[in-house]
Amino acid sequence: MTDPIERPPLPDRLSADPRSPHHVRAIFEHDVGILFNGQERGDVEEYCVSEGWVKVPAGKTLDRKGNPLMLKLKGKVEPFYR
Repeated sequence: MTDPIERPPLPDRLSADPRSPHHVRAIFEHDVGILFNGQERGDVEEYCVSEGWVKVPAGKTLDRKGNPLMLKLKGKVEPFYR
């Protein structure tokens, strides 16, 4: 099965936050998934493949600006298009 939709290549580092310099709007027009240590995670806000980490929200905890507090988890990161 061939995919007729042209998708941009997934970068080494990507952030879901539009204020981040690592945010690429064209990629978020498609459904992106993350495999972290062999398991799919749906709560990843930012990842870096070469450094091997993802940032995920720490529950309902907020920082002083009202944004979710992020935890950096280290392991094997594999982004993919669904």
